[in-house]
Amino acid sequence: MQRRIRQVLNALREQGCAGYAKVATMGGFCDLDLLIVKATAPDDLPLPERYVHQFLKIFSISPVVSFQTFFHSFTRRFGKTRCWRVALKCLLLLHRLLRTVPQDSLFRAELLWVRSNGLLSLYPCHFRDNSSSSSSSSLNFTNFIRSYAQLLDEAIDFFSMDDKASEDGISSSEELQIQSLSEKMKEIGRVLEVLPQLQSLIDRVMDCRPAASASRSFLVKATMKHILRDSFTCYSTFQRDIVVVMDSLFELPYRNCIAAFDIYKKAAVQAAQLCEFYDWCKAIGFCGSYEYPFIDRIPHLHIRALENVLHGMWQMTDSSSSNISSLGSPSPASSPSCLSEDDSEKEMVRTREIMVSNQWEKFEEDDDEVPPLLQLDVSNVSWEVLLEASIVVSHDPPDSLFCNSNDYSDRIKDSRENTKLMDGWMEDADM
Repeated sequence: MQRRIRQVLNALREQGCAGYAKVATMGGFCDLDLLIVKATAPDDLPLPERYVHQFLKIFSISPVVSFQTFFHSFTRRFGKTRCWRVALKCLLLLHRLLRTVPQDSLFRAELLWVRSNGLLSLYPCHFRDNSSSSSSSSLNFTNFIRSYAQLLDEAIDFFSMDDKASEDGISSSEELQIQSLSEKMKEIGRVLEVLPQLQSLIDRVMDCRPAASASRSFLVKATMKHILRDSFTCYSTFQRDIVVVMDSLFELPYRNCIAAFDIYKKAAVQAAQLCEFYDWCKAIGFCGSYEYPFIDRIPHLHIRALENVLHGMWQMTDSSSSNISSLGSPSPASSPSCLSEDDSEKEMVRTREIMVSNQWEKFEEDDDEVPPLLQLDVSNVSWEVLLEASIVVSHDPPDSLFCNSNDYSDRIKDSRENTKLMDGWMEDADM
């Protein structure tokens, strides 16, 4: 009974505010407060686009005063309502304005100031719905509103970081390929700070998954289309930047290399979750199937292989540093107290030459000569006899590895006869 009474009172208050705003605007009296109430009427119709254009027109006429008035009225409207339709339209209006205002506008800076001073609380969000007929529906809409508010809160932080990066002159991923190595490493270090923010935004998008009765609402479906289209852009940006970082992974310092690997490892888990979330959204019909990007899944085998490579690189770095320290450490005979500065410099140069050298080293030969395997006493033999014997002994090699048995036996017989002739000539020469 109490829920029903609160539901009726809430509906009467919201309808009364919306009716007063409509009557006041029809008489020609229009300000930002009434325009916000009129744009966030408690009905199931999506946010009209004409209200966004009206706000942008007012912002262009008097930026500073209109920003302050808008956020004051917006905070009061969003903070006092207990109707999920009004709260959702307020968040959707803020979302549309964040996407539409120019980048050099003071809208985002004023929004940051209002939030930092506690005038607007998007996260944690204290909204609670009292307009639904059942407690389960009220809980579903309340969770969706709070998740959406947290998403916008992190989006504001990301926009502020993006604006600061553009002022500092951060280059895009295409320009990183034509920069010098030091500038490229600096830019990749800044990209490594942005990538976790993009991953966090994707997580917040998946947290906005409506449940049960909330997923069947027309207003929630219209809101999810805006959320999903922004997530498509966010994921495409993340994919483009992570490819540039992974291409330069082994050129990065070890700390940045580990940070990039952690991002890549989380991207593998997040890709599976995002693929399942997008499949669910396709089944519900939130956006067209052609709008969804291709999710690049990262196999777990790639993560394990890359982890082993980085672990091996760290072990090699430790071993090489220990070897260098052992080679570079002075001996007791050549302590700094016994060596002058010139001698120490010469010793360091000598150590470096011993460590790395691109010249061949010549080693001293031993005085003991190794005797040959075969020794022939040909001191009393004339060269004509040796030449004739070598001609007789040598025979042609076979044309193939496989030769017939008759030819093979004939060649053995001829070689035996030639050996007997050579032995006879050697005996004549000795005599």
